[in-house]
Amino acid sequence: MDNLFGEERAEQLRKELQKLPPVERELSIVNEFSQALQGVGGEYVLPFCFKRADGGRTSHYLIFVSKHVLGYTKMKEIMASCGSEKEQGVPTFQYTPAGPRQQLLFQLARPLDDLQLMLLDEFAGQELQMKDIFQRHHVGKPYVEQNYKEVLNRLEASNSISAEPPVAKRPKRHGKPTFGDEVWVSFPTKGEG
Repeated sequence: MDNLFGEERAEQLRKELQKLPPVERELSIVNEFSQALQGVGGEYVLPFCFKRADGGRTSHYLIFVSKHVLGYTKMKEIMASCGSEKEQGVPTFQYTPAGPRQQLLFQLARPLDDLQLMLLDEFAGQELQMKDIFQRHHVGKPYVEQNYKEVLNRLEASNSISAEPPVAKRPKRHGKPTFGDEVWVSFPTKGEG
């Protein structure tokens, strides 16, 4: 453990884990390991959890590490497509063979609503392209590019943001308006809207 985490971090983690319930212990270990990897040059870290067939306990983790955001982004898309659950279309980055038994819990979560609020807050008063919003925001968060496009479409439809070109002038895919990488988005300043 000392080799994985570093002696000082491992000792601190041992002390902290004694006070935590099992679920929080697991998350603390994954978080500390991710930080340890970042400390030795693995700038982008993405854990993927495998649950046991009963859906309860964790079997193991697969942890991807990259020095470049492009590798991270590509692996995030791959891992997102392999997960067994999504909350509002947002990947959970876990595979549970018995997934449908927990669907009610996932239906109660509203991660796209959270993303919508984050974008309005973090980009308030700014004007930037969709691709820049995604690139500046997605690292360290569960959202994939399609989640951003869906949320931006919702925000535009509710007149919470403006986009150029506007939705009426953009192509449609499967009957829904697209939100291409080059679309410019204007976010209202805080208190506006």
